[in-house]
Amino acid sequence: MSSTRRQKPNRGRIFPAVLAGCLVVIAIVLGAWLQFGERQALDKVYSAGGSEPDRVDVEASVQRVDAAGRELILRVLVTPRGELAEAGGVSPAEDLTLQTSTSTRGDLSFKAHSRIATKDLPVTLTGGSITDYPFDAYAAAIEFSATQGGEKVPVHMTLTNADALFSARVDAAEESGTAVFDVDLARSNSVLVFVVFMMAAMWALALAVFTGSWFLVTRRMGLTWPALGWMAATLFALAAFRNTAPGSPPIGSLLDYVAFLWAETVIAFCLVTVVATGFTNERRAARADAS
Repeated sequence: MSSTRRQKPNRGRIFPAVLAGCLVVIAIVLGAWLQFGERQALDKVYSAGGSEPDRVDVEASVQRVDAAGRELILRVLVTPRGELAEAGGVSPAEDLTLQTSTSTRGDLSFKAHSRIATKDLPVTLTGGSITDYPFDAYAAAIEFSATQGGEKVPVHMTLTNADALFSARVDAAEESGTAVFDVDLARSNSVLVFVVFMMAAMWALALAVFTGSWFLVTRRMGLTWPALGWMAATLFALAAFRNTAPGSPPIGSLLDYVAFLWAETVIAFCLVTVVATGFTNERRAARADAS
């Protein structure tokens, strides 16, 4: 008779697999939660102004924030309503002019009986500095009022943010028929998470190269070409990796001073040290073989 033995599961192998699976699930859930929060923020609509039947509707959307140029691009769609419009709001019944804030470059004018098209307006940003990337923050003042036929008319304005690289906090108000928005802009959570990961990865690679070079130098090894190729490749790969930072920050930002420049310095120093000591060890070994 043959007996069958039941093999007990190896808990030492199962536990790491279960732990890894739990960490993957937690990471996916956390990422989905962060993405959902940012998606909700991008869908949020801020509004100000009256709801009179005879009014001018202004739909504005932040299309792109140029931190280096210190301006944002605001896409504006103007629609007259009620007695102020003809053809269902496609054109104004009389000449229509929209006055904007001083930070917005130029007012908007629309001729009577002419089709109204969307306009892109540059708005100047105040405060903050791009060298603080990724923790830089800016502010913008956006105001709209309207006159038609020489008389001031009510304005109802909505504002949304379509730039996924920035999060917006908006205070909306109405002052004497003028829609006023105070906008505070900061880097989005996805940008912050990615840039913090970049800085951690740069330091991790620099420490990995330092550990490898320490091993080569203390063991008095010669010119180990695979190791030297890996170190040189890491040196140049970090520069390309740094250029993938969202928003293309200029050299001299906080990212560089906290991680990138130091990592490049450590890797370059380790590479030169390994080459110098390896060359010395190679010559010493050659003289020993010759004698």
